[in-house]
Amino acid sequence: MTITSALKHKFIPIKTACALMLLLSVFSCRRKKEFNADLLVKNARVYTVNKQFAVAEAFAVKDGKILAVGKTADLEKNYLAKEVLDAAGKSVFPGFIDAHTHFYRYGMDLQSVDLKGIDNWAALVDSVKHFAEANTEGWVIGNGWDQNLWKSKQFPNKQQLDVLFPERPVLLTRVDGHAAIANQAALNIASIKPNQKIDGGEIETVKGKLTGILVDNAVNLITHKIPAATDEQTNNAFLHAQQNCFAVGLTSVADCGLDYPLISNIRQLQNRGDLKMRLFVMLSDSPQNLDYLFKNGAIKTPRLNVSSVKVYADGALGSRGACLLKPYTDQPKWNGFLRSPKQHFQDIAKLLADKGFQMCTHAIGDSANRMMLKIYASVLKGKNDRRWRIEHAQIIDPADFKLFGENNIIPSVQPTHATSDMGWAVQRLGKTRIKTAYAYRQLLQQNGWLPLGTDFPVENISPIYTFYAAVERKDLKGFPEGGFQKENALTREQAIRGMTIWAAKANFQENDRGSIEPGKLADFVLLDQDLMQVKGSGLPKVKVLQTYINGENVYKR
Repeated sequence: MTITSALKHKFIPIKTACALMLLLSVFSCRRKKEFNADLLVKNARVYTVNKQFAVAEAFAVKDGKILAVGKTADLEKNYLAKEVLDAAGKSVFPGFIDAHTHFYRYGMDLQSVDLKGIDNWAALVDSVKHFAEANTEGWVIGNGWDQNLWKSKQFPNKQQLDVLFPERPVLLTRVDGHAAIANQAALNIASIKPNQKIDGGEIETVKGKLTGILVDNAVNLITHKIPAATDEQTNNAFLHAQQNCFAVGLTSVADCGLDYPLISNIRQLQNRGDLKMRLFVMLSDSPQNLDYLFKNGAIKTPRLNVSSVKVYADGALGSRGACLLKPYTDQPKWNGFLRSPKQHFQDIAKLLADKGFQMCTHAIGDSANRMMLKIYASVLKGKNDRRWRIEHAQIIDPADFKLFGENNIIPSVQPTHATSDMGWAVQRLGKTRIKTAYAYRQLLQQNGWLPLGTDFPVENISPIYTFYAAVERKDLKGFPEGGFQKENALTREQAIRGMTIWAAKANFQENDRGSIEPGKLADFVLLDQDLMQVKGSGLPKVKVLQTYINGENVYKR
């Protein structure tokens, strides 16, 4: 019997009935409020990165998505959340998105000897020796050496590796992933001989003897002989990479160049709830990967997107594999090389256009960029929304910038490349060509937006360093004082957009991530200092305090 009917039949006094109805009304309203949000972030400086780049104070989250954005007082009035994050005035940004990484490779590198930052060959060999003593089985794998840090700035020779490891194979990859040094045991396994030639690569031979140096396609002769990683090693690589990325505020990354079997590992880890990182996967250009993509079609879930192909036009500037229109300034008879014949790039561009997939091409040198821009233009035929990308777009001839805008080709750039390379890039390119290298502002002007990334593990994984390099054009030591080619620096707003909404747009994902707006995924980061306000010299010191994906805390400092 309801209170109304009881009152009608005079079973209870009117005053008692009114009191009961009031209590029930209050209880009902409070019960509704208790379930109308999962998380309330308040007292923050929220950079929404919407079209107006508006700044808010608070936002509410429910079921992994942004429910409302506004002032703290208003949201506290309208929402009662299960969890409250009081930011105490600190800044909140959308979760950072890295538009160009090698996420899986980075995870695998964590299981090998780290050679980054070592400034001489002897110390490097010593590090390899200690690693091998602690890891006595199988190949000795290392990553990250850079001869430009050494006094000689010359490629090393394998002699010391042969003495230390006469029977155990060794492969040490250069920081850019485009060159490596192998010992004789590894070369023997791959049946590599002196003076052997390979298209799209180089096997260095000096005075009739192998030095162990392999460049670009030549490296594959060795890597194809290394035993495949176990499922345990593969899964650990993904999970370790994820852990480190969360710690620097990354919530989505583009993994540029995987083979299709790894998609199965990713899906299994995601289905188990272990891999929470959002991955945009580009499959490497190979017949097997293309067959997989065309047979299965695109994969598009909130945490995994597989809909594009990574193509490799040339090598890297540091190992002189980048294909230049004119010879290298420090090697006058050498222009670098293409990784494949021009016809291959024309064929795959037409194929991907016909099939409706995105094409993303690694191009460093001005010759490789010109070739790919013209091939893209021949297929795209003017303005479009295919969002075909040039990864790196590092050295552009002045006459070719317009091809990006005329055909809506997206340059995907990595600001820390500029500050890492600036100490030696002018030696490779000379004073004229360097002026249109790492030209991020000029590239931004072509389409009005520009996705940013790191290319980790080539560079540090931190998007904070990306931001610093983009706006200050300095290395972590504050060099050079006035910034490297500062005319191509980005504004702070542009850099934030490049690490969030523009990076999402490069992946066709701007409608569900990249900004803090109602209906979007609740991916965000809380920082200890405000990137938009801290002095330039203090930017590298900014730390991530907390990282959230889907409204779930995945990292806390």
